[in-house]
Formats: sequence, structure tokens, C-alpha cells
Amino acid sequence: MKKLLTAVAAATVTLSVAAHDIVPGEAQQQPILLQNGTLHTVTNGVQEDTDLLFVDGKISAIGSDLAVPEGAQVLDLTGKHVYPGVIALDTTIGLREIEAVRATEDAEEVGAVTPEVSGHVAYNPDSEVIPTIRYNGVSHAQIVPQGNLVTGRSSLLQLDGWTYEDAGERLNVGVHVNWPRVGINTSWWERRSPEEQRKANAEARKNLERTFVQAKAYFDAKLAGELQGTDLRWEAMLGLFDGSSTLFVHANDKRQIEEAMELTQEWGFDWVLMGARDAWRMADELAEAEVRVVFGAPFGLPSRHDEGFDQAFSTPAALAAAGVNFAISYPGYWDVRNLPFAAGNAVAYGLDREAALAAITLKPAEFLGVADRLGSLEAGKQATLVISAGDLLDPIGQNVETLFIEGRLVDLNNRHLQLYNKYKQKP
Repeated sequence: MKKLLTAVAAATVTLSVAAHDIVPGEAQQQPILLQNGTLHTVTNGVQEDTDLLFVDGKISAIGSDLAVPEGAQVLDLTGKHVYPGVIALDTTIGLREIEAVRATEDAEEVGAVTPEVSGHVAYNPDSEVIPTIRYNGVSHAQIVPQGNLVTGRSSLLQLDGWTYEDAGERLNVGVHVNWPRVGINTSWWERRSPEEQRKANAEARKNLERTFVQAKAYFDAKLAGELQGTDLRWEAMLGLFDGSSTLFVHANDKRQIEEAMELTQEWGFDWVLMGARDAWRMADELAEAEVRVVFGAPFGLPSRHDEGFDQAFSTPAALAAAGVNFAISYPGYWDVRNLPFAAGNAVAYGLDREAALAAITLKPAEFLGVADRLGSLEAGKQATLVISAGDLLDPIGQNVETLFIEGRLVDLNNRHLQLYNKYKQKP
């Protein structure tokens, strides 16, 4: 009993420190004029020695020698860079805190088919992880529930809010599916025989197809006014059949991707391929089919013995060369802070620098249906921007000094920075 109480006390202490004390930024109170900066606009190239004015949370003007509005705050950015806020796709930020402490894990629901689950509901805006992500210029994140087959719906949240309600950029963007396995696992930890694995794979595929059939029947019955009750699972999938929601398919193996392409074409879904480790093997087919791809293995090890050591690094360049419409993600939570560096690494292996920046800003905004307000520096869009003394994509030269989200100044203090400053002083 004494050991149990000690364990409970330890867990209580752990949980008590698993919440940051940083206050979300206040709404913009006065016009802010950024002068003489190097603007990485994404849509209109790199503009050096250029001014940017934002008022009431929106960019109102970009140009040279802009007039200073009355009462404006003026910041001289000579020699500094301005970028749109980075948008992280396929994350569990705010759903996980300490993997070894079960009480801080809330990313996965019980059951194989749970489309009614919404990632934002369990989102913890006080997570200690969030400020460390913002420190590298990430302003928004797609919060994705995890699970077995049909995992739930993701939401896009900005990373500086009191609750998911005021952090919500777009809630319930689309339904996520983990495509069933197609191969045989020969790893030492796999205890099932090849025949048992094949049977499980086939059953999972049947379950997925059965899910779509049932959801479509529910959709048709609702249109006809013949429903006898409400099923939250199928309610969550209605948008897939009228085009108002997106299907996010998580698949890595080439065979999985081919099956997903066939099924989504059959059903006519608006869909996005997530993960896509083998996308380089079928880049031309993906481009021809106009499949939107979120490449989620930018730092991955080779998945086969005959692949080059740099296959993951060079895949974005290969997708770009084939004309694939793609973004780059870094799935996870605490390590999402490395997303800008993943894009920079892709540049080192052949990807155009502007395409790399777009892959973590404008492309995610397009895929999530918010490109009208996020993803680039343009008049009329949100004043969600990052100011860095160095190249945002360079882990050595990057030095993020300021982050604005919708015109609100974000406090960049974080646990990692605190520890860094502490141990610099250690004798």
C-alpha cells in the first residue's frame, strides 16, 4: 500500500508539472509595420528590403516604403527574414505529454471503427510540448486521433489558445483511415503465422469496405428522410459523400497506395494520401491521378535492403520532379519541432527551396481548406508570421525571434529554452 501511495504521489507531481504557465497573446491593439525585412511570401517569391503592415490580425499591405499609420508600432527587420507560420500535418500535439505516464496519453479510442472521435476534444492547450513546437516557427497543427482502422476526424488548431474553441482554425476537417496491411511481417516480434496474417489483413480490408457501405446507406437514408434514429459514427462520415469532408488515408506500402487509389476513385472521395513512404515508386501515377500527398517520412531509414541510404531525404525532390502535389509532415508530437529542418534537409537533397517552404506552409493550408487565410504572406490573409534572424529551414542558422498568430504576439518562452539557459550557467 505504501508503494502504491508513493507511485500515486509521483504521478501527481509529474502531472502537476505537465502544464506550461505561458499566457496566450492578446489581440492586436495597434497597427504593426515590419520594415526592411526579407519576405518569403511563398506565392510571390522572396522580396528583399520590403515592408509588411498588419492591422487587426490581418496583413493589409506589402511593399516598399509603406506609410506609417498613426499609432503604429514599427519594427526594423533589416537583415532578418519573415515567413508565414509553419503548418504541421498529422500530429498528436496536445494529445500526448509523457509516453511513460498513461494518464497523459489521450490519442487513441477503443475500437477499430471510431469516425465519431474528434481530435480537438482531447486537445490539451496547456501541454508543455506546445511552446517548444512554436519556438521553431510552427503556428498551426493538424490534430489527428490515432487508432486501428477508422480512427476519427482531425482538426486544425492554432497553437496559442486557452481552449480548443478559441484555438480552432477548422474543426473536423476530415476522416482518417489507416489502410489495412497488405504484406507479411517477418519481424521477430510477430508471433502470427503468415496464413494468420493474411487472414487478418483480408478481414481488415473487408471491415473497411463494409464501413463505407454502411455509412453510404446511412447517408442515402438521411437524404430520403427514412432514418429511424441517429448513429454518431455515420454522422461523422456524411461529409465524405457530399464532398464537404476529406478522407485522409494513411498508407506507406506501394500496394496499399494502389488499393487506396482504386477505392477512392470508385467512391469518388475527396482524399489526401498520408505517410506515403513509397510514393517515390509511383510518383508518375500519383501525379497523373492528381493525388495530394503528405510525405511523412522525411528523416526515415531505408525501408528495404536495396534502397539508398538517402531515399527518404530525396523523395520530396522526386515527387516535385514528377509534378506531384505534395506537402511534408513530421508525424508525432514533441519532435514536430523539427518539421522546418525536415524541409531544409529535402532542399539539401535536391528539392527547390521555395517548394520546400510551400510544402510546410501553403500546401498544408490548401489540403486543409484554409489557404484563403493561411500559408503565405499576402494582403488580406491572417498576420500569422515568423521572424527569424536566419534561414528558417536551417538547423544551424535558424534563430526565430518573434511569432505572430493572427496578429497576436506569441510568448516564445518554453521548457527547453529554460533548461538551456539554466545549464549554460553550470560550472
